[in-house]
Amino acid sequence: MSLIADRVPVKPASGEDASNTRFQQAPPRRSGWVEKLSRRNTALARALLAAAAALIELFVVVCTALIAETFYHGFAYGWSGLIPPNMQICSLVALLFVLSNALRGDYRTADFFASRVNGWRLFTVWSASFLIALAFSFLTKSTGEFSRAGVVLFYVAGYVAIYVTRLALQHIARGATAAGGVASRRVFLVGFEESIKTFTQRYQPSASGMNVVAAIGLRDDAESIDDDLALAAATARMLLPDDVFILIPWSQTDVIDSCVTTFLRVPAQIHLGPERVLDRFVDARIDKIGTISSLSLGGHPLNLFEVIVKRLFDIVVSFAALALLSPLLALVAALIRLDSNGPALFMQRRYGFNQEAFRIFKFRSMTTMEDGRDIAQAKVQDPRITRIGRFIRRYNVDELPQLINVLRGDMSLVGPRPHALVHDQLFERKIALYARRHNVKPGITGWAQVNGLRGEIDSPEKIRQRVEHDLYYIDNWSLLFDVWIIFLTVFSKKAYRNAV
Repeated sequence: MSLIADRVPVKPASGEDASNTRFQQAPPRRSGWVEKLSRRNTALARALLAAAAALIELFVVVCTALIAETFYHGFAYGWSGLIPPNMQICSLVALLFVLSNALRGDYRTADFFASRVNGWRLFTVWSASFLIALAFSFLTKSTGEFSRAGVVLFYVAGYVAIYVTRLALQHIARGATAAGGVASRRVFLVGFEESIKTFTQRYQPSASGMNVVAAIGLRDDAESIDDDLALAAATARMLLPDDVFILIPWSQTDVIDSCVTTFLRVPAQIHLGPERVLDRFVDARIDKIGTISSLSLGGHPLNLFEVIVKRLFDIVVSFAALALLSPLLALVAALIRLDSNGPALFMQRRYGFNQEAFRIFKFRSMTTMEDGRDIAQAKVQDPRITRIGRFIRRYNVDELPQLINVLRGDMSLVGPRPHALVHDQLFERKIALYARRHNVKPGITGWAQVNGLRGEIDSPEKIRQRVEHDLYYIDNWSLLFDVWIIFLTVFSKKAYRNAV
C-alpha cells in the first residue's frame, strides 16, 4: 500500500520478467490538511470552490458598484449618503451576471485552467445582464431615478473588475493544483506505456487541474492483460481516484473492452483517452441520433434561428448603409474613372458558403483586373495600385460595394474574408482547418481584420493567424460579436493597419 502510494507502478513490457516490476516516481506526497482534503470529498471541494468563485464575483461587482456610484455622485453632486442612487439596478446586474455564469457552467473548476481568460465571453454575458436589467427597469418605470453617467461608469468599471477577478481566480486555482490542493481531480492512468507517456507530454494533465495519482502500464500481450488489469483495478480501489483514463489506441477494441469491463467495478468516472485526431476539434462530443451513438466532431456553426437573425441583421444594416453612403459611393466611382482607364467596379470570383463560387464587387483600386489562375497578391508600393486606389484601400473604402453582395446573400457583413480562388486552393492544401472558414458566409470585415491581420500573406504564419481568428469567430459567434466587430472596423486603428 505504501509502495503504491509513494511510487506509480508500471508493469514490464512483454518478454520481461513479471517479477521485475518497474515504477515511475510519482509527485511527492503532501502532508497536512491539504493532502487530507485532496484525498477525500474532492467533488464536494470542487463544488465549494465553484460556489466560492460565484460569491466572490458577486461581491466584487457589488463593491465596484458602491465605489463607482459613491465616487461619481460624490464628485458630481456632493452627495453623501449610505446607499448610492443607482445601487438597485447595479445589484440586479450583479445577480443576473452571476446566475447566468452559473447556469452556463462557467464556475466549473476545469474552466479556471483554460490557457487564458475568455474576455469576449465575459463581455457578452456582462453586457447581456446589463441590457436585461435596463429592460426590467424600463418596464417597471424606474429608469427615471437612474443617473445615466453613473450607470455607464459602473458598466465599464464592473467589466474591468470582473476580468481582473477572473484572472486572480485562475491564478489561485492553478496554485492550489500545483500544491496538490482541493482543486485537483485525482486521475488514474492505465494503458500502454508509450500511450501514457504521449498523453502526459501532449496534454500536461496538471495544467488542466488534474493530479495523476498513478499510471499503470499494460503489457501488449493477450496472455498478460487480465493479470495486469487485475493489479490496476486493485490499485485504483486503494487510491480512490475521481477519474480513470484508459489510454489504448482506439483500433484495439478488444483491449479497450477488457479495460472498461474491469474498471466498471471501480467507483470512478471512466474516460477513453483521446486520439490525436480529436486535437483538431475543440467541440467534439458524444451525440445520439435515435438509438445510434456517435462521436460528433463538428456540426453547423450556427443553428437555424441564428442564421435567420444574422441574415435579417445583414439585410437591414446593408440596405441602410447603401442608402446613407450612396453619395460617397458615387463620388468614389467618379474619381476612379477620372484617375485611370477602366471601370469603377472590379469583380472577381471568390468562394462563399460551402465553397460555392460567386463574384465579389469592389471598387477598382489597381490597373489590372485579374481573375484567373495567376493572381499576384498586392504588395507594399505595388506599382499596379492607382493613386485613388491607394487611398481607398488604406481606409477599406474599396470594400463598400460588397454591401451589394450582402443584400444578394453572397456574403455577410461580418465573417472570414474571402480570398481569390487560386489562393483559397493553395491555402487549403497548407492549413488543415482552412476549409472550415467556408462553413459560414464570408464577410466584408472579420475578427482577423480588426486585429490588424490585413495585407499581403507572405508567410505560412500569417495565414495560420488569420485562420485561427476566423475559426474563433465561427466558434464564438453572437449578434453582439458582429456589432462589436463592425464598431472596431469603423473606429479602431488596428482595422487599418498593414493595408497595402
